[in-house]
Amino acid sequence: MNYQDTICAVATPPGVGALAIIRVSGPGSLEIGNTIFKGGDLTKAAGNTIHYGRITDGNKTVDEVLVSVFKAPKSFTAEDSIEISTHGSPYIIRYVLKLLVQNGCRLAAPGEFTQRAFLNGQMDLVQAEAVADLIAADSEAAHKTALHQLRGGFSRKLAVLREDLIHFASLVELELDFGEEDVEFADRDDLRALILNIQAQILPLLSSFDNGNAIKEGFPVAIIGAPNAGKSTLLNALLNEEKAIVTDIAGTTRDIIEDTLIIGGIKFRFIDTAGIRETDDLIESMGIERSKKALKEARLVIFLYDSPEGYSFLQNLRDQVSDQQVLFWVRNKTDLSPAPIRDEELSISAKENQGLEALKTAVVSAVQDLKTEDNTITNIRHYEHLSKANDALNDVLSGLAAGITGDFLAQDIRVALHHLGEITGTISTDDLLKNIFGKFCIGK
Repeated sequence: MNYQDTICAVATPPGVGALAIIRVSGPGSLEIGNTIFKGGDLTKAAGNTIHYGRITDGNKTVDEVLVSVFKAPKSFTAEDSIEISTHGSPYIIRYVLKLLVQNGCRLAAPGEFTQRAFLNGQMDLVQAEAVADLIAADSEAAHKTALHQLRGGFSRKLAVLREDLIHFASLVELELDFGEEDVEFADRDDLRALILNIQAQILPLLSSFDNGNAIKEGFPVAIIGAPNAGKSTLLNALLNEEKAIVTDIAGTTRDIIEDTLIIGGIKFRFIDTAGIRETDDLIESMGIERSKKALKEARLVIFLYDSPEGYSFLQNLRDQVSDQQVLFWVRNKTDLSPAPIRDEELSISAKENQGLEALKTAVVSAVQDLKTEDNTITNIRHYEHLSKANDALNDVLSGLAAGITGDFLAQDIRVALHHLGEITGTISTDDLLKNIFGKFCIGK
């Protein structure tokens, strides 16, 4: 029998000797499982139970497995589902998938399990996207942010804002039905106060995006200094590998080199830059321009120097560091010259691995408070819709100030509601869902 809406895929990546989980979901999941599983009737099994048995192809045993049974609606997708725990042999996995397809399954598209969970009301779109973020999280901070969104913290906040706005929108819309009687159901002062209150909650969310994106992608840390100050040596010492070429020849680094490092549960992107100096070398000049760009775009900046001349050179670049950036003055090669150059400086020897722990502690402390924010925006899609919703609310305030009629106010309110709804998926399109879930891995 062909169950067109029943899907199957490997839910965990296979590895030699490892466990693999093959997930099946949709109408007929239990019946299809019964055709290849010997160990009890899965259709009569209670939900949330595990059964030991064998996967067979006729008289041939393919593997000894555990099969978990989930009955709708108490499953990830809200559908009847089974999960087959097999040994992680690629041969076994291919064989089991082939048997499932032969008995009516089809292979799942990327993200289709999570998409079904969304469409069946198990989660909203923010939570669905958080599943992908949770899988991709490679730091404590990114994990915490994704987990908070998966648990619905951000969604609940948006739901409250939208509910309050819907209440006033309905009152304004009601006025339109009594247009000839000049009645006012929505008090304009109360509406203004509501809009200002909603904006007071939206604006911090918008402001959190830069930090949220950095939590997700890594805080960029630019290492800036004159040639031969030890920038590449510092990068190699932090990463504990020979990432950048180190020589005594000035101008060895011609381009920016970067890599990520998790410190204190936070992801950082350390960027080794070309030494900034006057040069006629075209390629080196291009590298220096990229260094200046890295300096401008970094969230944290390390001014690295090993001599009074190097320190004086960096003082000339001080005005290029904005108030929104965190600047560290770091003196290198203290094993060769221990005398301080600046009153407040971090002293290290990148070559001898001295003082690096203090530098790491200082870097973490600079962004430590960002770990405690619950509602942090990490998704550009959320940021764009929040921005558009806020713009629409500004239009409502402008309309109230100008005394425009309720039909125009209602139009601006509907725009704000639309964009808030787009975030959680209350309002969605097939193209939007395809774009979001198409980025998931298969089996999720």
